[in-house]
Amino acid sequence: MEKSQHQGSQHPAQGPLAGVRVIDITSVVLGPIATQILGDLGADVIKVEPLKGDLMRANGVSRNAGMSSIFLSLNRNKRSFALDLKSPAGADILRRLIPTADVVVHNMRVAAVERLGFSYDAVKKLKADIVYCVATGFGQSGPDRNKPAFDDIIQAACGLADLNSAADGEPCYVPSLIADKTTGMVLANAVLAALFCRERNRIGQYVEVPMFETMVSFILAEHLGGLTFDPATSGAGYTRLLDGGRKPARTKDGYMAILPYTGAHWRSFFSVAGRNDLATKYGVDDRAARNANLVAMYRDMLEIMAIKTTAQWLEICADLDIPATPLYRLNDLAEHPHAKAVSLLQSAQHPSEGAIRYVRPTTEYSVTPSVVSRQAPLLGEHTKELLDELGYDEAEILAFVANKTVSC
Repeated sequence: MEKSQHQGSQHPAQGPLAGVRVIDITSVVLGPIATQILGDLGADVIKVEPLKGDLMRANGVSRNAGMSSIFLSLNRNKRSFALDLKSPAGADILRRLIPTADVVVHNMRVAAVERLGFSYDAVKKLKADIVYCVATGFGQSGPDRNKPAFDDIIQAACGLADLNSAADGEPCYVPSLIADKTTGMVLANAVLAALFCRERNRIGQYVEVPMFETMVSFILAEHLGGLTFDPATSGAGYTRLLDGGRKPARTKDGYMAILPYTGAHWRSFFSVAGRNDLATKYGVDDRAARNANLVAMYRDMLEIMAIKTTAQWLEICADLDIPATPLYRLNDLAEHPHAKAVSLLQSAQHPSEGAIRYVRPTTEYSVTPSVVSRQAPLLGEHTKELLDELGYDEAEILAFVANKTVSC
């Protein structure tokens, strides 16, 4: 495990977004993964939390209350500002903070943020060129705009749970918060695009990233199928993924992934297995014939895979230039040879949690590298620091604490 180079001291702002300030009024997964990306890119991300903290502080594995494994994974490179936005004083503090920022991001329901007094129109009056980005469950121009939305709801609504019924007929959720995380990455991209526009044109704007629409677009990229045409030539769905027996192959001693893709791949695979007859039978050199015979080809491939060990097949695939990999369990990822070689998982000393491991930023920049300058903050860890920056004096800060406007 690579020791982090960036813990134990504060580094000057680095990264492509150095000098950009983001007010992050998000919680759970979707918003925090987006704002962490912005923080990794060098932005000063101020995480505005309710006095009880982000809900995700309690979800996952914890060493200490309020600092769960999931929270630690989604909230590095941020400063925590524990603030009661429902109180007049708390709202006033946020109004003083907004003019210092370039971006405001939230994932509250639109009606809720309007009740708090922080709609786009209200925020724009405080900072005319603000980039105001909201993550919603469903787009605000549609009938479901006010419906609550979580990852499970969106997986069911966008067709993803149905895709997973291909194997045994039972719809099921992907065991990952894939709708939250995918939409979060789109949200980060949306902020970057709006910032670029502001840099070019000196104007801010309102940006909405709806989960449902984002995930429908994501799913239908390859699955729109016959519905691409009007009138439809067939139903939706990409046959190779739904009906082709696409799954890890059981070997003599375990599982692995193998993907003969071209005609040459299939011909050499059947040849090394002593089954040239199958290459002829399926017409592997003809792309249309291969596609038409995929179900049967995969079935025969899986039967053949069971006769040799994973190590034997990996050697064969390397010789034949057929894409292949061992199957790694979650608990094995830290020992993946490539992950170790690129120091993907790093270690750090967290101020309250002690020794921790985390996945470093994965994008490489030659001039403005991402830097992990701080691990996930304690609730309200930076409240006083930020109040000081905003010009509040000691007596005012003590009054805010006493009145439960803030938590330090």
